[in-house]
Amino acid sequence: MPFADAVARVSAIALDLPDAFEEDAWVGTRWKIRTKTFAHVVPIEDGKPHAYATAAGTSGPATVLTFRAVGEDLAALTAMGPPFFKPVWFRDIVGIELTDDVDWTEVAELVTDSYCLLAPKKLAAAVRR
Repeated sequence: MPFADAVARVSAIALDLPDAFEEDAWVGTRWKIRTKTFAHVVPIEDGKPHAYATAAGTSGPATVLTFRAVGEDLAALTAMGPPFFKPVWFRDIVGIELTDDVDWTEVAELVTDSYCLLAPKKLAAAVRR
């Protein structure tokens, strides 16, 4: 999936969440609640950025989304394999390659759950799941 299309799709999901905002990241685009990133879309091209290409197991071209998960969700997503992958830089981070046939209902659930893990309790409680 082209990077710009993925950003638009994730943005529509993320910016519907209370007080969430979008910003350019060191690579790609990320969505935050206060100071915490709950979703990050990154393009992979020619094996760069290296950390993302290595974690996702692709030199690209590809577009990936990283998000947060815990407990059984983290274990299940990590064990599932492609299109999911497990980066090493945070214990609770998971990634998914955003292909043309990705299930956007599932992506919306994953982004929303990630937001709720990091948002203040009052904001997380206001989210319809």
